[in-house]
Amino acid sequence: MTMLCLKAGSLLSTKPFHLHFPVPKHQLSPFFPSFKPSSSASRSQIRMSSSSTPPQTIEHIVLLKVKENTDPTKVNTMIHSLNRLISLDSVLHLTAGALYRTKSSPIPFTHMLHSRYSSKENLSAYALHPTHVQVVQESILPICDDIMAVDWVTDDLNGGDSLVPPSGSAMRLTFLKLKEGLGDEVKDEILGVIKGIKDTFGGIDHISCGENFSPARAKGYSIASLAVFRGLSELEAVDSAKELANLEKAKVRDYLESVMVLDYVVSSSSV
Repeated sequence: MTMLCLKAGSLLSTKPFHLHFPVPKHQLSPFFPSFKPSSSASRSQIRMSSSSTPPQTIEHIVLLKVKENTDPTKVNTMIHSLNRLISLDSVLHLTAGALYRTKSSPIPFTHMLHSRYSSKENLSAYALHPTHVQVVQESILPICDDIMAVDWVTDDLNGGDSLVPPSGSAMRLTFLKLKEGLGDEVKDEILGVIKGIKDTFGGIDHISCGENFSPARAKGYSIASLAVFRGLSELEAVDSAKELANLEKAKVRDYLESVMVLDYVVSSSSV
């Protein structure tokens, strides 16, 4: 849960687990689910026109763990190559870079990619685009020893401004692994609590949440949320509101097996 899972590590115990690499080439697309390059003019229209905003948006998050002692030049090349994928027609928004902070995670991820699409078909097109496949093969797999990907559908992005978080925005990503045997009514309850967080905590521009539809890639995490803050100060203010956070956590903690919470800041080079 985006806010209610603060200090999640103290509530839940998890055991680290790792995905071994390298990954065969025919399995590349599940990790980075592109289209022909578009002109800068058409890209601007997609980003800024509210009429272009779809009623539902596909969220795609990829978490990366870069190998220790990797040459910084190779890391920079990876980040630059990922951010260049914004030029693909199927992509509404894309940002990639180093994580600002890991609040709670059984795996020490170091970097992330966040992108948005107007349909699952466009996400699949992105995965299969030759430019994207080349980036994965040449810049990602050689330097990363763990990858996790989560995809969900959200209908909470109202207006073009919400599609593209501006430079300096702070993101809190939360992934929930639920206990076995929980029904849809419990999942709906959890998602309802997440959506209500925006009214509880100030400084949040928007919250996106949903059930992961790519379970094979998500290491068992089935509920995802992304809260976008105007900046780091607003995010830090939420961490300071411990009583409110504990109240929100209490609503759902009995349903949870594990929680992953990570923070990221959108840089000017990725927008």
